[in-house]
Amino acid sequence: MVGACHSCDNCANDLENYCPKMILTYGATYYDGTITYGGYSDVMVAEERYIVRFPDNLPLDAGAPLLCAGITVYSPLQHFGFTKPGMHIGVVGFGGLGHVAVKFAKAFGVKVTVISTSPNKKEEAIEQLGADSFLVSRDPDQMLI
Repeated sequence: MVGACHSCDNCANDLENYCPKMILTYGATYYDGTITYGGYSDVMVAEERYIVRFPDNLPLDAGAPLLCAGITVYSPLQHFGFTKPGMHIGVVGFGGLGHVAVKFAKAFGVKVTVISTSPNKKEEAIEQLGADSFLVSRDPDQMLI
């Protein structure tokens, strides 16, 4: 997003992404009446509060997932207070968003259980990303835990 009204209840509570007058990066009308074209743009104008500066040593292809998948999982973890060490969360699904959710939660010191339909993702979840436990949702016995 590149803009919001900054006067509604959502904006007042730092929830601009729920603003009814939010200006999206693509296909929206900007304050001056121009249309936003997102990644198809040669240049883009946005309010400073919506800009993220990548450190010079962070390759764009490595940082880009944090802008979409990252905020998608970070925002609810932060909003609902699941950022305190010792808490325990379940991450349902271990695709792109699930991977990022596990990484953020572990960085916060949270205990993580991954819940997936695919038992062959267990090793990756636990050994590579540090999940604390893994449940196969298709296994009724595991879902009783």
